[in-house]
Amino acid sequence: MKKVRITTEGHATAAPARPRLLVLRALGLGDLLAAVPALRALRRAFPEHEIVLAAPPELAAPVTACGAVDTLLPAAAPGRAVPQTLPWSGPPPDIAVDLHGNGPPSHRLLIAVRPHRLLAFAHPGTPTVHGPEWKADEHERERWCRLLRAYGIPADPGDFALAPPRTPSPAPGAVVLHPGAGAPARCWPPERYAAVARALVGRGERVVVTGGPGEDALVARAAVPGTERLTGGLPFGTLAALVARAHTVISGDTGLAHLAVAFGTPTVTLFGPVSPALWGPPSSPRHTALWHPGPPGDPHARHPDPLLLRIRPEEVLAALTPHGRTG
Repeated sequence: MKKVRITTEGHATAAPARPRLLVLRALGLGDLLAAVPALRALRRAFPEHEIVLAAPPELAAPVTACGAVDTLLPAAAPGRAVPQTLPWSGPPPDIAVDLHGNGPPSHRLLIAVRPHRLLAFAHPGTPTVHGPEWKADEHERERWCRLLRAYGIPADPGDFALAPPRTPSPAPGAVVLHPGAGAPARCWPPERYAAVARALVGRGERVVVTGGPGEDALVARAAVPGTERLTGGLPFGTLAALVARAHTVISGDTGLAHLAVAFGTPTVTLFGPVSPALWGPPSSPRHTALWHPGPPGDPHARHPDPLLLRIRPEEVLAALTPHGRTG
């Protein structure tokens, strides 16, 4: 697979050899993976264009894995905010596509690079954008595919699978527990992960507890005797191999869950502030989404969401058994 090129500016002073299509999705791993169907649809619709994705530079490896992007334009902002500027220079892009949000800040950021055509959802704050209506109660994969279809571009929300990496797994066949998430609101208590781990070790399962950068203490609280710890934030190739060859991945609504779904690895995903109808896995016996319905919460809050706390370790263990995963 051709490795995505990382550039520090939108274009050199010379005219581009190919027309360029700029996509804004300056968010995290799970957000990127939810946008893979739309990115692939753009690749098919515009094969002669250079696809430039404005996204955090640390996503270079998963961007390469999706097989739809030529160039990564580094762009990020704290939280889920829209970057203030894009390092774009030279001729304007032929097409710009807003896969970041419904505007108006994301619209204005793209308008600033003067694209010949902008594909985006409509927003009253940017009346010059004549796109389709934004729907708040729509699954993320379907949302961006619907945007493209409104502009006459066929897009399939089911086109999200990634090819398994060739890198060997550090723990093939393990049940992977990942207690971290992008915000405390989506972090199930590590003591409950520990209860699940203890039961799985008692069943004879190989159990690995993983964490990203800065999550070593969280991993330590979720690990029990007999489990393995992979801390410090694994390189993407190693993490992808671990997930692709895992027995099952148990986590909250975070990027690792989306990665497991992309590889077809069985998952048990714990939802709280956001319904799985909006961010959950596709309907499949390989994937279980645990959620106690209730009013939506703030997925970026500083405390675990009350709906997430309703999930008990016994429910997670029971979710593992019906599809022959354990027990």
